[in-house]
Amino acid sequence: MSRRYDETDQEHYERPRRRTRPRTKERPSYDDAVDAVVVTVDRGRFTLLLDGRRVMAMKSRPLGRKGVVVGDRVRVVGDVSGADGSLARIVEVHPRTTTLRRTADDDDPVERVIVSNADQLVVVAALADPEPRPRLIDRALVAAYAAGMSPLLCLTKADLADPETLLSTYRSLGVPWVVTERGGDLSVVRERLEGRTSVLVGHSGVGKSTLVNALVPLAHREVGHVNAVTGRGRHTSTSAYLLELPGGAGWIIDTPGIRSFGLAHVRPEQLIEAFPDLDEMTEDCPRGCTHGRGEPECGLDIALAAHQADPDRVDSFRRLLAARERSSDE
Repeated sequence: MSRRYDETDQEHYERPRRRTRPRTKERPSYDDAVDAVVVTVDRGRFTLLLDGRRVMAMKSRPLGRKGVVVGDRVRVVGDVSGADGSLARIVEVHPRTTTLRRTADDDDPVERVIVSNADQLVVVAALADPEPRPRLIDRALVAAYAAGMSPLLCLTKADLADPETLLSTYRSLGVPWVVTERGGDLSVVRERLEGRTSVLVGHSGVGKSTLVNALVPLAHREVGHVNAVTGRGRHTSTSAYLLELPGGAGWIIDTPGIRSFGLAHVRPEQLIEAFPDLDEMTEDCPRGCTHGRGEPECGLDIALAAHQADPDRVDSFRRLLAARERSSDE
């Protein structure tokens, strides 16, 4: 046997021992962590607002696959000076009060969190150029109700079309609304946003970024145009962005234009709970009743027959319920 494989010379073939510190179940307490809020997310880097300054941060490894989204309230350690080249670490995400979700389509099992901790969903729709898409509005309202957020319908470009046609569709739902036009007075809009954290949702070209720039003059959000052939807007906002209204009057979150709003995560019982007057009429419904049209022995139909329910309100609710099962891009 050669010297290289001599059985008495074990150090030549024995696996070297790892010289690492033993594992411990103790984890850092992060007593020095400070609170911040996520302003925007870009390719794994998070812009935070901390004591009035912007801080760049990354997610710490212990958070694993836990997502961090715009609106999250987080705890941060490391360099929080906000100086160029500095980088802090997000070590904890506080519990969320609300979570606005959507799926890519209605049979997609993967939920995508858009923003968190917003209490008002502003559905922005143009009255013309591009034409309004009621089905997308319906689905956004369903998402708002499911998330426990208050909805607000914001109709833009009233100088191009009469808002009454679209508004008549939503009056029975009791959805509050505001109407704007190019260069018009936004005082009513500001009143609706005051003291709240509002997320703006709508498809491309409806004027979200124009509205944001008017409400927050220093926002400088890029404004796009509507394609004359397809009638659809071009995406200008590429990621959600949290902005403070002047004078600390509230917060708004501008989001990229959407062309679909999947609702695979919304269950019928979540939607009916957003309508207390109708919910109490469904207490004796058969197990598994969705409260939609054609359901046998549904409490809503019994209430309608007894003239105890508002037909327009029941019809509007069932339209929203049916919106869960239709493509918003039709």
